[in-house]
Amino acid sequence: MSDLTDLLRRRIALEGPITIADYMTDALGHPEFGYYFRQDPFGVKGDFVTAPEISQMFGELIGLWCAATWQQIGNPTPFKLVELGPGRGTLMADALRAGRGIPGFLDAADINLVETSPTLQARQRETLAAHKVTWHAGFDSLPDGPAIFLANEFFDALPIHQLVRRDGVWHERMISQSGDSFTFVLEKSQSKLAGLLAPHLNDAPDNSIAEISPASIAVANGIGRHIHDFGGAALFIDYGYRVSHPGDTLQAVRQHAFVDVLDTPGSADITAHVDFSAMARTVDGIAAVHGPVDQGAWLKRLGIVHRRDALTKSADDTQSRDIESAYHRLTDENEMGSLFKVMALTQHGCPAPAGFEDDH
Repeated sequence: MSDLTDLLRRRIALEGPITIADYMTDALGHPEFGYYFRQDPFGVKGDFVTAPEISQMFGELIGLWCAATWQQIGNPTPFKLVELGPGRGTLMADALRAGRGIPGFLDAADINLVETSPTLQARQRETLAAHKVTWHAGFDSLPDGPAIFLANEFFDALPIHQLVRRDGVWHERMISQSGDSFTFVLEKSQSKLAGLLAPHLNDAPDNSIAEISPASIAVANGIGRHIHDFGGAALFIDYGYRVSHPGDTLQAVRQHAFVDVLDTPGSADITAHVDFSAMARTVDGIAAVHGPVDQGAWLKRLGIVHRRDALTKSADDTQSRDIESAYHRLTDENEMGSLFKVMALTQHGCPAPAGFEDDH
């Protein structure tokens, strides 16, 4: 039994059932017992592997995307280059290395990382030791000014609420305890969060589950307003779906395997699929939305095939096989290529950023 399990049990005993969002917040972000505060979860020895850890090609293409976007928005100097949830700092390191080839880009970039985990901050300091970096505990402390925002597998870890439809009414799915275990229960009253759902979900059949993430909506809205007020762009990459639809996507991963979400909170990564359309709805009118498009198609538009071929030319046989394997993992439809989506935000009136030119 974990210390967080004891804490949550006491809370439920005193206050009654808690929301899934509250459970996720503590399981992932509790300052003493939270998953991201206790360990480095990334890589083969961790619990999961993200795209930047799979291949340098991913971060390099994002770096070139940032540089091209910086040129599109008028080469503002300085500008904030902001990454939310930067993991080990691998993506930013690869992006900055690729950005060196664009005159003036690195000199203009003021690097800002939004990270709450001291463990991951320490890894980021090592990875980005050659660069001047400012860390922030939250989005609200970011300074004003033009900015390019990056969020790769950030929104999937933000807390969600689940609503269950019964007799034509949405009720919130809560977490309670039964004996020594946590269990799901339904709140009796109608959920006030139902108003945040896409209108077409009200046609969903009984027993459908709908997911909503006010936290994701708030962050997307804040980024959109920053771009509206000061200029810039944003790039969101995550697994999820284009159009809101019913379904239970809440999941937990430990040592590269799925485990029970309610088992030993704080010991596994808990995520849910990102509803890109919900974020687009909140930003629409504030900033221009581009995409989402499939990650595989987007990477190919940016030239990952050429980058793969260039790396292969100077590689031995083993390295060539690794490069080819990474390419397929990032782009194939049955791998990350179609599950992961890419969406961008710009000011209204700006040209479509790289990779979104054919998006209609």
